Amino acid sequence: MNEVERLRVLEQYGILDTPHEEPFERIAALARLIFETPIVLISLVDDRRQWFKTNIGLDLRETPREQAFCNETIRSDDVLVISDAEHDIRTARNPLVTGNPHIRFYAGAPLVTPEKARLGSLCVIDREPRRFDDRQKAILQSLAGLVMKEMELRRQTDHDWLTGATSRPAFQATADRLVERNEPPSIGLISFDIDHFKQVNDRYGHLAGDRVLIDVVAACRTVLRDCDVISRLGGEEFAVLLPGATSESALAIAERLRQAIAASRHAEIEGSVTASFGVTMLQASDEGLADALSRADEALYRSKAAGRNCVTCSWKQPDQIPAGNRFAGSGI
Repeated sequence: MNEVERLRVLEQYGILDTPHEEPFERIAALARLIFETPIVLISLVDDRRQWFKTNIGLDLRETPREQAFCNETIRSDDVLVISDAEHDIRTARNPLVTGNPHIRFYAGAPLVTPEKARLGSLCVIDREPRRFDDRQKAILQSLAGLVMKEMELRRQTDHDWLTGATSRPAFQATADRLVERNEPPSIGLISFDIDHFKQVNDRYGHLAGDRVLIDVVAACRTVLRDCDVISRLGGEEFAVLLPGATSESALAIAERLRQAIAASRHAEIEGSVTASFGVTMLQASDEGLADALSRADEALYRSKAAGRNCVTCSWKQPDQIPAGNRFAGSGI
């Protein structure tokens, strides 16, 4: 699997930058008890960093990807063992070896999805060199399998664990059912994401960011009909299916969503939150939801390029309607 596809699968799990959770903490604590290591990490590797879902014994939530031992682990399905990092050519100059936390021993089992994407690792770390036999490798691999099972349960559930929005797989299944029952041009699709959301997390913390995500979905529900379906696709990215919509009504609903989000208030942060929107209609020629999402995302990117906090559609804007297909506002 290539890196672009691996990152796409990782995004589907919606796990990056989420708080500690008990199921993962328990698995890590069990690994620490079994292997008697001071540090146990459940790490995930995105395009630029290694992020820790669980970080027992290490006061860090992420490191640059170039420093990540886990970046080596995801190159294979096998457990990676580095008995003495100070004398291993791959790690001897790593800042995590030459400085804090002074890693010497590392053993990591990759987190492998059903699609065979290697997303990260469950690893045990010591500050002293150690040996690691085949039995210990098998145990670590089994524990990594439990981590992956927890992650898969999150992905396969019908609802997003945090916001209550429809999960991505359920959203896909709903789209398939709607296409079977309706002519695709009567189904609208809105794609949106929260503007500058990383700044919210960086300034106020991830718990405050989680609260914002919950509030955004709640604000959207005040606008949407019971038959409309809102889904959290990953991180701060959302999509909405609009059965029985026209291009005009889909555009109008997107604008109402934009206004509702901008008007919402959040106890954990100062100021308002805004979002950028892209709107399209499902087409009979689409080979799947991915085609329509691609069009909506392209329109969303144009909204961001236009200054954010606005709505852009995927179809050509009539010259006689100067504001009919794009509504702009100020960003946060």
